[in-house]
Amino acid sequence: MSLQALAAGLAVHPSILGKLDIAQATRALQLTGDSTGQPGDDAAALPRPDGGWDLFAAEGFIPGFVGDDPWFAGWCGVMVNLSDIAAMGGRATAITDMIWAPDADCAAPMLAGLKQAAQAYGVPIVGGHTNLHAPALNLAVAVTGRADALISSFDAQPGDALIAAVDLRGAWRPRFDNWFAAADAPPSRLQGDLALLADLAEAGLVRAGKDISQGGIVGTSLMLAECSACGFEIDLAAVPMPPGTDPARWLRAFPSFGFLLSVAPDRAAEVCARFAARDLAAAIIGHATGTPAIDLRQGTDRARFWDWQAQPYLGLHAKAVAHA
Repeated sequence: MSLQALAAGLAVHPSILGKLDIAQATRALQLTGDSTGQPGDDAAALPRPDGGWDLFAAEGFIPGFVGDDPWFAGWCGVMVNLSDIAAMGGRATAITDMIWAPDADCAAPMLAGLKQAAQAYGVPIVGGHTNLHAPALNLAVAVTGRADALISSFDAQPGDALIAAVDLRGAWRPRFDNWFAAADAPPSRLQGDLALLADLAEAGLVRAGKDISQGGIVGTSLMLAECSACGFEIDLAAVPMPPGTDPARWLRAFPSFGFLLSVAPDRAAEVCARFAARDLAAAIIGHATGTPAIDLRQGTDRARFWDWQAQPYLGLHAKAVAHA
């Protein structure tokens, strides 16, 4: 596949286009990145009077995904929200769940996944909402946390190194583009890996970042670029990925533990080394630019994946809204 075909195919994939729903909601609610909590970040950050921030994150899940793999959906309900808190430089404090199911038997695998993940990551489930008379399974989860130092989506600067940090120890789940790296991991490793993000924030080593969500590396880099009013050039040869993986699938995949970090060049080596010390793959995969777009590079070939100024993605940055 040519680089141009790869970029074009990613730009029209449902995993990428699904994020456009966010822009419709933010327009209806008249939210921008300047609104309270700074929408566009992975979690709302609310300053505390005594210093630091309270963090709040929430996720709702695709019904088809929940129905296809309910145990994993329950696990993801915890995992993805904890990643959002970690991506902000925070530590999670509590989980609430909202479940819908036709009956208790249908809900059981999803509840088991929620419980097992909460135990593995050491964060308590403290309540929620339950409806066992719904027409189908569905799930939403919310998490609270705290941070002493923030990693924001709005602070990347042209010239920054773009680092991808991913846990490659895992396997694909069936059907959806989900890489599951936590199945055989001991709780101490899961908890320590997430805590690394707060350690990096508190050490002042990271300028901006996001966890790699649905939409994968390319979709997440696009969200980070638009929030920070910059662009990124990504060298596909530098992207850490499991051996034998189709690059197109990996670039749009949810890797379970994965973060994109925008880092001052003189701090990039130390950031990568801290991940490597925990057997996590981390590499400089590109750099931030002053162009409002994500460009892919493979050798001497270049292809544009998305220009967020011409086609806003989240619609949260003033420069994107002005050109929408």
